[in-house]
Amino acid sequence: MPTVNYLRISLIDRCNFRCQYCMPDEAELAWLQAPERLTDEEILTLVQEVFLPLGIDCFRLTGGEPLLRPGLEHLIRALCSLPGVRDVALTTNGFNLSQKAQLLYEAGLRRINISFDSLNPETFRLITGRDRWRQVWAGIQVAHQVGFDPLKLNVVVIPGLNESEVEDLAALTLERQWHVRFIEFMPIGNAALFQQAGWVESEVLRQRIRARFGLEPGFVAGNGPADVFRIPGAKGTLGFISQMSECFCDRCNRMRLSSDGWLRPCLLNESGQINLRDPLRAGIPAERLRQQVRELLDIKPDINFKGRDTGSQGSYRRTMSQIGG
Repeated sequence: MPTVNYLRISLIDRCNFRCQYCMPDEAELAWLQAPERLTDEEILTLVQEVFLPLGIDCFRLTGGEPLLRPGLEHLIRALCSLPGVRDVALTTNGFNLSQKAQLLYEAGLRRINISFDSLNPETFRLITGRDRWRQVWAGIQVAHQVGFDPLKLNVVVIPGLNESEVEDLAALTLERQWHVRFIEFMPIGNAALFQQAGWVESEVLRQRIRARFGLEPGFVAGNGPADVFRIPGAKGTLGFISQMSECFCDRCNRMRLSSDGWLRPCLLNESGQINLRDPLRAGIPAERLRQQVRELLDIKPDINFKGRDTGSQGSYRRTMSQIGG
């Protein structure tokens, strides 16, 4: 297993979209109240006193929708200024990005991922449950103009919905230094739809793109599990995240911290997670918290591969939005 140096921090479980692969409208979710979420100060304390001393120095802020977190730019500024922090990135649905991109950039954020599942406004509405394509597209343009680099677009490929757009989405990289990442549909968030639709393997998508444009190895900065390619001559790249068809547990370098303080070593396995919020609030010394995390890191490989064994058929107590996917 590689050294774990990357933590995804969920800032909030709420979202202003209802994406079919994450939290569809019919999902019954009990939102966390503000006192249940980690405060900015608690997040910074955990980063500075627990994670950085363990060599975890790359952080991605997620949700839910992190732009719904009040004062997000202040947390980003403080996080980026901590000694030893090597990288801070953010994943967003992009709805509020046109208003906030400049503030985030000025706070020190440089890398951003935007969920963008369709070029067609009606298909976008069907997938996200909201008629907000134009606002998201505007947010992408503003983020590009502000200077975010790399700027990545995340596409969850769902058979029967946006699968036919793969080549057109890939073409976004031809003239723009954007990085489109195709993500295999997972059974977390909407197991019923997964059972009905299934998923499209990344290799199938690569074959289609290769047949139309050609395809060669590529590179883009980041800490994720994507296999990166590029269309010959393109300014941007294409990434393929193949968690269903191509096991990458042996190169997983990440853990996840939910907005209520649960640290999770594997997305596909709920065993082994530990709560850091309550002992932190109880005044437990940082050294004891570090020891708990160190012990979790030691058993992460076993937890990961057990998750692979059951992940495609798993039953999950938490949705992707609650985990901080």
